[in-house]
Amino acid sequence: MARPPPRAIVKIDIDCMDPAEAHRLLPFKPYDQTSNQRLVYEQIISPENRALLVQAAREYQHKGWEAILDRMSALLCAKNFHNIQGRVLLQTSAYHAYDTQKVVDHAWSYVRELEDVGIPRDRVCIKIPSTGPALNASPILRKDGIRTLGTSLFSLTQAIAASQAGCLSISPYYNLPWYHADPDQWPNVEDPALDHPMTPRVIQIIETYRRLRKETGKEHPMLKPASFKSPREAMAMGELGCEHATIPKDILQQLALLSLDRNPPPGEGPSNDSATPPRLAHLATKDPLAAPDWSGELASTDIDYLVDNGAALTKAIDEDPITKRGIREALEVFKANELQSKNAIEEVLKQV
Repeated sequence: MARPPPRAIVKIDIDCMDPAEAHRLLPFKPYDQTSNQRLVYEQIISPENRALLVQAAREYQHKGWEAILDRMSALLCAKNFHNIQGRVLLQTSAYHAYDTQKVVDHAWSYVRELEDVGIPRDRVCIKIPSTGPALNASPILRKDGIRTLGTSLFSLTQAIAASQAGCLSISPYYNLPWYHADPDQWPNVEDPALDHPMTPRVIQIIETYRRLRKETGKEHPMLKPASFKSPREAMAMGELGCEHATIPKDILQQLALLSLDRNPPPGEGPSNDSATPPRLAHLATKDPLAAPDWSGELASTDIDYLVDNGAALTKAIDEDPITKRGIREALEVFKANELQSKNAIEEVLKQV
């Protein structure tokens, strides 16, 4: 029996703000459209969006560059909203990653702008960093029907905390930030589901959520891994059991050129009982990314990682070198992108 194509196993989200291009490549509408400060900046400086930027600057010139940036982000989402089935996602400022109230305020700014351009709240998801203070914003926002996605996420502990916070979804980084900065560090393996060093952490998150669903009967976040560097990695997400894969435009282009018959994903896909495929089961107790003194024990689900401004999560992040570095580097990149947008907006303000 032929293996179904990847979209029958995992839903495809687009990791770009140009779904018209993705729509051209795909024979179906993708689900969600995600974004971040880099993707927003790329669209802000795009010549085809110059008129939108000038419009936003004129309307909000007395409110400051941050208000213009939020307005522009919403206008870009509205431009492409008809090309997706699900939600648009905007990411709160990396500068607010350790301030709950600022995360809440920025999320509300996005929601107001998105609703103003015709995107209803139930088609919105706000990306927040998976730090203790930022995740504490999620239950506050959820009371008003604003759902969140935990990003800058590298560990099982962060995933448990995101579930406790009531996040709709999480996006674990499949490749660490420094793999993108230095391709020589990237583990370019033939069988990512089996051999990529992040796979065990993804499996541990999936199995922990699966157990918690059975024990509590409650909703837990959907997994929407991101940060792929090859089509093989994106295709592997179906076998792992992820609900979505967040795929950038360049990987979508490569996927569109693949022949599934000539490039079948390895493995058998998730089993009927949703258990981890047998060939991958041993990875649930491994962690190639763990610190040398790792005890082999996985993060506990009995700890409240949100109490006291996320103190327990902060401690766990500090004790995991990969997660600590991953968050720091991800946030620094997004801060730099945000400043690029600031500079571009201020140049336009000089002209209007």
